[in-house]
Formats: sequence, C-alpha cells, structure tokens
Amino acid sequence: GIAQTGTGKTAAFVLPLLELMQRHPLQGARPRTLILAPTRELALQIEEAVRSLARHLRLRCATIFGGVGEKPQIDAVRRGVDIVVATPGRLIDLMENRHISLDRVTFLVLDEADRMLDMGFLPQIRRIVARVPRERQTLLFSATLSKDIEKIAGELLKRPKVVEIGGRANPAD
Repeated sequence: GIAQTGTGKTAAFVLPLLELMQRHPLQGARPRTLILAPTRELALQIEEAVRSLARHLRLRCATIFGGVGEKPQIDAVRRGVDIVVATPGRLIDLMENRHISLDRVTFLVLDEADRMLDMGFLPQIRRIVARVPRERQTLLFSATLSKDIEKIAGELLKRPKVVEIGGRANPAD
C-alpha cells in the first residue's frame, strides 16, 4: 500500500485485520497479528488506532518498544495478546529471551517500510520474518515506493498487489 503520510493507511490495514480476526477467532495466548513500526511514537499511534477501532471486540493488543522497562511489555504478552505492535529492536530482544513466540502469526504488517529501510532495520526485519510462519499474509505500507522498497517487497511478499493512492510522491507536508 502506497499513499502519502496522513491519508489513513493505518485504518486501511487495521480495519480488515480486525474483521478477519473477529470472523475467525483463534484460542491461545500467542499473537496472530504482528505490526512492525520504525519508532515507538508510531507504534503507540497504531496501538491507539487498534484499541479505538476494536473497542467492541474481544481482541487484546500489546505494544512493544525500547526506551522503557520491558517488564510491563513481557507481562502483557504473557497474559495473552491477539495483536502485537512493535519496533524491531525490542521485539528481537523479547524473542531472543523467549518472552514472545511468533509461531502463530497469520498477518504481518510492515508500516512505514520506507522509514524502516532508511533507519537500517532491514537486517532486523529479516530476523523477525524468519521467526514467523511461512504461510501468512504480509502487508507492506509506505509513503513512497523506491527501488529499495520494491526489493524488500520481492523478498517478503508472494504475488504482491500494489495499491497506490496519490502517485509516488514524497510525503505530504
């Protein structure tokens, strides 16, 4: 999905994910949806959107990011979550310490993929992708579609469909 910043990309992926997860409930404590974001600020914005849009659903969400103590995040995951919104670095820390398992992830979302690549997250993204099931739906969202984004899309996506709104312009002011 390609659209300028501020055009509603978050709702464009959160609403269908919530509907699919509600239609096909799965029992268990491990996350079914993993949303990766480049910064804690964006992760918190996504979590807020998920909580707002899912307020009448029986779905649990946790946000995982660095710069704060990890114990509340570990506790949230242990209580059971359906959706995890995470920054790559802290997620890898929790994976390596066996606090979170991604073996039930059905939906993987890379939000602001262009920024994640700009910030050098590609090696971490590859490590995370190696830990999620091969059979999953992967969604990639970006404000721009550069050659680098096309390359990572080719690595992570099967038979991708491009949905582009507003052309391949730079993010809106």
